Amino acid sequence: MNELFKQLSHGVYVVAVSDGVHQNAFTAAWVMQVSFDPPLLAISINPEHYSYSLLQAGGVCTVNVLGKGQSDIAEHFGRSDVKDKMAGFDWQQGLSTAPILANSLAYFDCQVSHYTDAGDHKIVVCHVISGTTLNQGSPLLYGQTGDMDGSDELY
Repeated sequence: MNELFKQLSHGVYVVAVSDGVHQNAFTAAWVMQVSFDPPLLAISINPEHYSYSLLQAGGVCTVNVLGKGQSDIAEHFGRSDVKDKMAGFDWQQGLSTAPILANSLAYFDCQVSHYTDAGDHKIVVCHVISGTTLNQGSPLLYGQTGDMDGSDELY
């Protein structure tokens, strides 16, 4: 089943969150545009993760598009055993208080619109308030990450 789901073409992103004081980031592959007017993105997040509590408290996030060759970054932010995930990376500040990963291809700066349940995850619908291309390159696709997320065990 996992190989079948890997046929869905979608990118790999670092979603950074902030509650105004604390910051964290996680790797996400389940991100998509859901509206042109207003510009909305939907993000899938595990509600058991620390980032979810920060997202609920702060109501802001950035979706940072990773490029080919950045699978090490995807792997880093996909780990839950790292004490300070943000250390060692260059971050910028946008309109919201959520950090922007400086070496990503592009970013979307977002405010949470609403949440909905989706199985073992939550779907967060976010209004895009800003964003731009930061670096040139091709996006990293989920199918190119192998079993980095451990999904083979789930199927």
